[in-house]
Amino acid sequence: MLGQMQDWPLLVHKIIDHAALYHGDREMVTREVAGPITRTNYRTIASRARRVAKALVKAGIKNGDRVGTLAWNTHRHLETWYGIAGMGGVYHTLNPRLHPDQIAWIANHADDKALFFDTTFTPIVEQIAPKLKKVKFFVALTDKANLPKTKLKKLYAYEDFIARVDDKFEWKELGENAACGLCYTSGTTGNPKGVLYSHRSNVIHALMAGQTDALGVSGKDTILPIVPMFHANAWALAFTAPMIGAKLVMPGAKLDGASVCELLETEKITMSAAVPTVWLGLLQYLEQTGKTLPHLKRVVIGGSACPRSMIEAFETKYDVEVVHAWGMTEMSPLGTLGSLKWHLADLPYEEKLDIKIKQGHPPFGVEMKIVDDKNKELPRDGKTFGRLKVRGPAIAKGYFKGDGKSSFDKQGWFDTGDVATLDKDGYMTIVDRAKDVVKSGGEWISTIDIENLAVGHPAVAEAAVIGVAHPKWDERPLLIIVLKPGKTATREDILKFLEGKIAKWWMPDDVVFVDEIPHTATGKILKTALRERFGHHKLPTA
Repeated sequence: MLGQMQDWPLLVHKIIDHAALYHGDREMVTREVAGPITRTNYRTIASRARRVAKALVKAGIKNGDRVGTLAWNTHRHLETWYGIAGMGGVYHTLNPRLHPDQIAWIANHADDKALFFDTTFTPIVEQIAPKLKKVKFFVALTDKANLPKTKLKKLYAYEDFIARVDDKFEWKELGENAACGLCYTSGTTGNPKGVLYSHRSNVIHALMAGQTDALGVSGKDTILPIVPMFHANAWALAFTAPMIGAKLVMPGAKLDGASVCELLETEKITMSAAVPTVWLGLLQYLEQTGKTLPHLKRVVIGGSACPRSMIEAFETKYDVEVVHAWGMTEMSPLGTLGSLKWHLADLPYEEKLDIKIKQGHPPFGVEMKIVDDKNKELPRDGKTFGRLKVRGPAIAKGYFKGDGKSSFDKQGWFDTGDVATLDKDGYMTIVDRAKDVVKSGGEWISTIDIENLAVGHPAVAEAAVIGVAHPKWDERPLLIIVLKPGKTATREDILKFLEGKIAKWWMPDDVVFVDEIPHTATGKILKTALRERFGHHKLPTA
């Protein structure tokens, strides 16, 4: 027997229609790439998104075609997303921090038919344009007055592109499982792999993200999504904020501490989300200037492990709640969020911190388990390490064009490539990437734990740990340190600071100091480069 409820497909464009109808006057603010702060609202965003859709159809874009975007977080980028999805296309976010050759490879693998880009990326687009096999035209996300001088052919200024049509456009009638968005992940071996989101998965994920114990946002919030839209849908905020009617502030290209602080102050931001490197820049700026955060109530920190010292700084110095989060492009991306469960609320603060540094517990819609190398499920005791597997309605069941089949098993579980623990309350802790964990004497050492402790030293700006060959133990940890400007520390200072905080056999065998640590295009530490540079480092214990 079937239920007698209406068949109401979960389609992304219904989010912006809802926002226009019920939160139409709610403000959306953008720091434009060209400089000025501009203001609009959800009603106008929805109208302009329909113009985008109509203009794309007029330009020959068809149902299922991929349309690339190489852009910052702005109102025009958001309009483009909803317009592409609403006319039946697939928005494809390209990461401008990748090498141009890799961007071109990804655009070609996706068969992008058009490319929308911010003017700051004009040199990249000029460089890759001759290599783009399927792109028919380009749209610069600006007006005619700010259109860059370029030799690009078939180039439109965005405002001219959508001015050619009106907003009288009926959204495409689609099944909710129709493709909606495409994002490539470089967190796998080999070439980047595409994750193809559906309308249904994006809407369900936005509903999951909006839960109180997830991102915890409401219509009363003013949200600053610093995490880029090209990082797995800006962690759902591009959908959740319009869905609930929150004020949305888009930071554009300026993500330095001073620029972020300015928006936090002037727009009275109550909630924001970003990777640790962004928050590190803000905290350093606050420390230098003596400024405070009177309006900010909550920050979500993910993308890489959040150091204990960063959580403590936000919460004790600035009275800002930290929600530690973990996820992957393949998960849309939210997988766990570190809100405190009811029975933990009255713990002493130091014990709360012990929980907050974990990656968090999964919201409804994410199933999670850890297994050994034989795929046997391991106990949820908070101590046993295992390979982390996940499944759910907003988690990929395969990669675009059939790549990477070995990451998905017959029961629908996706192998994240992470090594983790799970405790009885569902809190998950990433011990390491399977490829990064240090294997010493047959036992595993978590590089993440050592890194997070090391950055708690007052002189340390950033830390990374890699395994270096050892004749007796197979591998031993090498700690690589970047010092804060004007600060000094020795190898012995760092090792003494770590004493008593980790097991003796986890202690790094050596410490080296560098001017900078390389990062991936998504802001994570590039351990392959460090292993290449220090792979033959001679440890004192060897």
